[in-house]
Amino acid sequence: MTDIRPRRSALYLPASNAKALEKARTLDCDVVILDLEDSVAPEMKKLARERAVEAVRGGGFGRRELVVRTNGLDTLWGAEDLRALAQAAPDAILVPKVDSGADVHRYHDALNAAPSRVQLWAMIETAKSVFRLEEIAAAGSKSRLSLLVMGTNDLAKEMRASLTVSRSALLAPLSLSVAAAAAHGLAILDGVFNDIDDDAGLNAQLQQGLEFGFDGKTLIHPRQIARCNEVFTPSPEKVAWAEAVIAAFELPDNAGKGAIRVDGRMVERLHLVQARHVLGILAALPVDKARHLA
Repeated sequence: MTDIRPRRSALYLPASNAKALEKARTLDCDVVILDLEDSVAPEMKKLARERAVEAVRGGGFGRRELVVRTNGLDTLWGAEDLRALAQAAPDAILVPKVDSGADVHRYHDALNAAPSRVQLWAMIETAKSVFRLEEIAAAGSKSRLSLLVMGTNDLAKEMRASLTVSRSALLAPLSLSVAAAAAHGLAILDGVFNDIDDDAGLNAQLQQGLEFGFDGKTLIHPRQIARCNEVFTPSPEKVAWAEAVIAAFELPDNAGKGAIRVDGRMVERLHLVQARHVLGILAALPVDKARHLA
């Protein structure tokens, strides 16, 4: 992963809803995802595309990463979505139901006219994709692909699995997706939590996602943002650990060493990479960092 930026909270908003688009410019989420796919009815697809393009060109989203989820290339709207968004050039274009590395390259080719800074994000939401995770993630080395997004609702539906708070039926796909992303230097976002009013369930799933190693979580309602940001912000304990690891490896006596002892624990240079990532995320946060170190 070449860029270190916070993606703690990524909020889906239907691009057909003009009020939602305006509100998105004021919310505390790290990522705004303007949706042209699942949340937009067929008769509203063209209007949603036009409003998404207008929103991207209009700007005003500040530090927020602006992403548009298009319809798939195998739909009536996908090819035109990709052509329009390639010209509008949001920060990233999220594409649905990616089954293979070949699909990644199809979308990459469809975005040939987009500026090089425009990233490609891919939804992991089909049963086929679970068996090709390594192939999909590896496609990032020769494409715009930089991030995976779990589509847990669609995946559970396709598997005919029950989508509970614990997500026990999806533990293997979730873990393997994180591993595939990590193996190829991609970021990865967890799937949505559907019960807007279940704060305890949301908290449990946020903690689960953090433990798995997700960079953040996709959301369906603004009231979920604050707690999501809190959970995925590096804790004071994690920040202190990162600073201690970096300081220890910078000591002259530890130059060239692959493993050293820090606060009674054995750490390796892979932990140094993790520590720098933690501090990089903290430095990029739009908050008073002293609050997290107090």
